[in-house]
Amino acid sequence: MKKVFVLDTSVLLEDPSSLFSFDDNEVIIPVVVLEEIDHKKRLGDDIGRNARHVSRILDNLREKGSHLQKGITLENGGTLRVELNHKHFDEVGEYFNERSNDNRILAVALNLLKEEENIKSDKQIILVSRDVLVRVKANALGIDSQDYLSGRIISNQDMYYGFESVKISPSLIDKFYAEGFLDISSKPFNKYLTNPHQFFILKDIFGSSKSAIGKYNSNSDRLEQLHLGEQDVWGIRARNAQQKMALELLLDDSIPLVTITGRAGTGKTLLALASGLYKTEELNRYKKLLVARPIVPMGKDLGFLPGDKDEKLRPWIQPIYDNLEYIFGTRRNRDIEDIVVGMKKLEVEALTFIRGRTIPNQFIIIDEAQNLTKHEVKTIVSRVGENSKIVLVGDPEQIDHPYLDSSSNGLVYIVEKFKEYNEGAHINLIKGERSTLAQLAADIL
Repeated sequence: MKKVFVLDTSVLLEDPSSLFSFDDNEVIIPVVVLEEIDHKKRLGDDIGRNARHVSRILDNLREKGSHLQKGITLENGGTLRVELNHKHFDEVGEYFNERSNDNRILAVALNLLKEEENIKSDKQIILVSRDVLVRVKANALGIDSQDYLSGRIISNQDMYYGFESVKISPSLIDKFYAEGFLDISSKPFNKYLTNPHQFFILKDIFGSSKSAIGKYNSNSDRLEQLHLGEQDVWGIRARNAQQKMALELLLDDSIPLVTITGRAGTGKTLLALASGLYKTEELNRYKKLLVARPIVPMGKDLGFLPGDKDEKLRPWIQPIYDNLEYIFGTRRNRDIEDIVVGMKKLEVEALTFIRGRTIPNQFIIIDEAQNLTKHEVKTIVSRVGENSKIVLVGDPEQIDHPYLDSSSNGLVYIVEKFKEYNEGAHINLIKGERSTLAQLAADIL
């Protein structure tokens, strides 16, 4: 049965190539969608870039000599059409009387559905939208609707966490401590898909407290002991197993890309900052520690702020200063500013100002990376120069970007793309260490 997919603006603004993702079926773009894209194309962010990309794709299709109103045959066998008719608002206006763009798109889908029903066609009309409320309203009107799943990187249940817990005999744990490594080509390890730098928590199968943590070495194909042990890093000591794993990755110079995910209060940014300071200030391994975060507001935007660049940026980068304040043990805001100014190797910046740069010999931390799109994260990581290390930290469950979610953001994207390569490593932090209240809030709210 042939299907007719009516695309919402949100789909095209997330993935301009979505036009070609519906096989040999018919794709319809309501004319109001073109109007919305036209309004977005002047934006300087990723939304504007995608709007311009959609415009170019449609213009290239138009130049093939066909009319978009009549329909253009795509290479995958499907057709694409810009819908100029079916705009009357009578049926939708009976239930949703506001003439918003969303409701105008719903009107097109509903009128197409009514038309197919009148001629007793077997075509299925499906509205595709990333907007949950648009899909709910479509369902209320009797229109089939679905999310755009091609932009989803992976489902929440299948996300890679960077470690596994394995129950083995206590004699194998003793052997691991005695020899420093463990062959994992046999049971019970062979049932796990191992990636480079993946960790294993070894537990006694008989239930005793005997345990160990090992990291998989893909070159030797065996599980090896951690190198750090209980080492302090600029006064910061790992408080749980996953934090030990994170420090192991952060201080390993052979891994140029590290990603750390976890809920609020798990210590993601704190561990990354302590490791960066240790590597740059104490070991002189890198020339500079560069810390940056995207400017995406939580809730209502602050609008224009007074002052010079540093004063304007301060509300956005304040969380980084809070972590630095904890590391240095200062209490007054002036003290931490004096320290940052005095440290020539430390640079705290908004992400807007590092795009386009080539960054060699630096320890780079990108905070709140879950608010990056796939294109933005590619732009940033591809700018990393020789002998640099980049660390991306964030919580995929706390998305402030209006066009991203927990399964389609840049942080999850880079975790999945790099997990099979030696150049990348990932760990998910589980236990909150900020306070008992913060952990309880993360669990139940």
